Amino acid sequence: MRTTFLAKPGEIEKKWYIIDAKDVVLGRLSTVVASILRGKNKPTFTPNVDMGDHVIIINAAEVKLTGKKATDKVYYHHSNHPGGLKARTAGNYREFNPEKLLELSIHGMLPKNTLGRKQGLNLHVYAGAEHAHAAQQPEALDINKLV
Repeated sequence: MRTTFLAKPGEIEKKWYIIDAKDVVLGRLSTVVASILRGKNKPTFTPNVDMGDHVIIINAAEVKLTGKKATDKVYYHHSNHPGGLKARTAGNYREFNPEKLLELSIHGMLPKNTLGRKQGLNLHVYAGAEHAHAAQQPEALDINKLV
């Protein structure tokens, strides 16, 4: 009798990947990274277990926004005080806080529950080329081959 394989948290081996975001379209990068964070690139994917790998994104400041998204795409958040609606454009984020732009884009593609928040912790974004995870010996991924 055939049974479906369900991975257990102790059986999962997590890898580290590094992705260079230079001149890569934001949405295409985000979909690939969200899939890796969830673990959907593994043949033993189990939806209720954190199977995803760690992803390091470098050169986030040089990510590409297509069309007029730099001026027209607006991210909103509220401070929960009267009149506390804040709005920032994607171009503003790319200029002043490029890590946050990528995090917002990728976290929006993860599940909205405790598992999604846990998977989001495996994302490490850096605006420049240097990162603090050399000891983990990350494997380089060419994003252009995955898109």
